[in-house]
Parts: sequence; structure tokens; C-alpha cells
Amino acid sequence: MRNNVKNSNKKNHKDNKPVSEVKTDMAVKSEEKPEEILSAVTSEMANEATDNDVTDNANAPMVLAENLVKIYKTPELEVLALQGLDLRVERGELTAIIGNSGSGKSTFLNMLGGLDEPSAGKLFVDGKNLFKLSKKEKVLYKRDTVGFVWQNNGRNLLPYMNAFENIITPMQLTSEKHKKERALELLDLVGMSHRKNSKLNQLSGGEQQRIAIAIALANKPKLLLADEPTGSVDRKTADYIFDLFKRLNSEYGQTIIIVTHDVALSKKVQRVVAIRDGKISSERILKEHYIMNSGSSEINWLEEETQDEFAIVDKAGRIQIPRKMLDSLALKDNKIKVSFDDSIIRLENPLKEEN
Repeated sequence: MRNNVKNSNKKNHKDNKPVSEVKTDMAVKSEEKPEEILSAVTSEMANEATDNDVTDNANAPMVLAENLVKIYKTPELEVLALQGLDLRVERGELTAIIGNSGSGKSTFLNMLGGLDEPSAGKLFVDGKNLFKLSKKEKVLYKRDTVGFVWQNNGRNLLPYMNAFENIITPMQLTSEKHKKERALELLDLVGMSHRKNSKLNQLSGGEQQRIAIAIALANKPKLLLADEPTGSVDRKTADYIFDLFKRLNSEYGQTIIIVTHDVALSKKVQRVVAIRDGKISSERILKEHYIMNSGSSEINWLEEETQDEFAIVDKAGRIQIPRKMLDSLALKDNKIKVSFDDSIIRLENPLKEEN
């Protein structure tokens, strides 16, 4: 079992509480100038992530998130979208993130893309501390370090440009010397050379998504982010898009993170991270047999159990029990009986014996 998740239980220097407790107190005391409290805690956490935390980019993981917190505020309430998320993604990994709506997965993806900012915690991408980027550095980060593929193709392509023009446009902001050649190369890579002169309304949904991938790759990003890339296409096109991601990963070493609800896609990925209630709850790792036979047409990816699932234990010894297991216990409250027998931890409904 891989221990991919590290949980930071750093203390708040002022009251010696874990950050999670500090955030809870903030929500309760929101009438006491919450913006000042949040600013103080955020600044303190940002200061903890000093330049000494930045390792050589080549040796650092592509993504390192520790105790990541995100609070969205309205005049009426505060919502904790991320509640201490910890995740490490190595360079060259293809990772899928799954979770129910509202679990925090899209919030996390937006943070990786530089489109949203954490409220507290640490977040490094390619050795860069996203807490400490200036406005100019953030623009360069979004231009050079990450590429984004959206589910809504209207956000990926400019409708008044054809496919070739859409791909070459991001390169105008860089020093790339062979722009036309690279644009044609990317069109060929995604199998769309024959549609280079087509505009958005002349392309099918699957074709638009393939052009969107080419656009995201235009500036040679170190991290490719995809938000529901197969959500609006048929199964055949979805399989083609995933095969394209696999090729980018295996042949070119592209680091890719995909947020998806697509069960068939998630069952093919070597590593799947599940987020529940703003934290990593479990990971699924592709079994060796399916890694070796990933191209086989005889595998029923929807029906077969292709992955081993592992609960994630944080440094405080806490785990999230998978929802199906928890529901099967039919607990009446939040108490559960824990016993240890011959290296096996047992979880039981404490009322079971009474019944």
C-alpha cells in the first residue's frame, strides 16, 4: 500500500490549536470580524510556507498539498469547501480525482490552476509556493506551468477562430520560435489535422474536446488539468480521449490530473483519489493484471473490480470509513465499537450485541 497522503497537524502559534479547530472557531465567531481572523490565520500559514520549503523543482513532487483549507463566505454564512486536504502527486503521474458534487474536487482543481486561492495550508506545484506568487508570477504560472481542459467547450475555444488559430493563439504570449509547426504537430497528435480550418460550430463535441486538449498543451505545461473531459461526449469518444491522455502520460511523461464522474474512465486510471467532505477519504490503485492488459478489448471495465481500494490514515491516526461500509453498520449515532484481533481491526455497531 502506498502512503501517498501526508497530513499536517501544525499548531496555530497564538492559541496552540490545530488549524482545523481554528477554522471551526472562526465559523462560530463570524460576528467577531471574521475577515480579520481569516486574514491573520491565512497570513500566518502563508508565512510558515517559507522559501525554505521550496526544493529543487526537478526533485520536488509535481503537486504537494498539506492541510489545505478553503472557506467561501457570504454575508449570511461561511462554507468549508476544503477541510484540511492532503495530497502528493509525483511527476509523470496520471491521477483521477473523484467525489460527489460539493466534495471539494473542483475547488482543488481551480487552486491548482491558479484560478482560486487557499484560505490556509500549503500548496506547491512544480516547486512553486502558490501562497507567495505575485500577480505577475501568477500570470506566468498560468501561462507556462498549467494547461486546463474544461468540460464546457465554450471556455476552451474562441468561436470566431478556427482550430489552428485557437491552438496557436496561446503561443503568441511566449518565445516559441516554431509556432506554426507546433500547432500542426498538436493537431496531428489529437487526430484533428483534417479539421484545422474548422470553427467551433463546425466541430462535434468530441472534436471540440480534442482541440481543447491541443490548446491546453500549446505552451508545453508541466501539469495538465482536466475537469470532466468526457462529461459531454459518447462512450466511444470518451474512450478515445482517455487513450489520448494515456499516450500523453506514457510517451511524453505528461503529468495529468483528471476530475471525473465517469466510472468507466476512473476504473482504467492507475491511481484514483476520492475526496469526501473536503478531505482525501480513500485511494484506489489499479491491479497489476489490468496494468499489463490495459489495451485488451476483452476487459469489461465497468463490471470488473480493476482496482484495490485503500483508506487513507493521517498522522493523527484518523481514517474516513467508506460510505457503503458505514451505511451497512446502521449506526444510531456517531459511536462505533472498535476491536483488534490478530492484526485485524474490527468495526461493529455497539447496539448489535444488545439486539
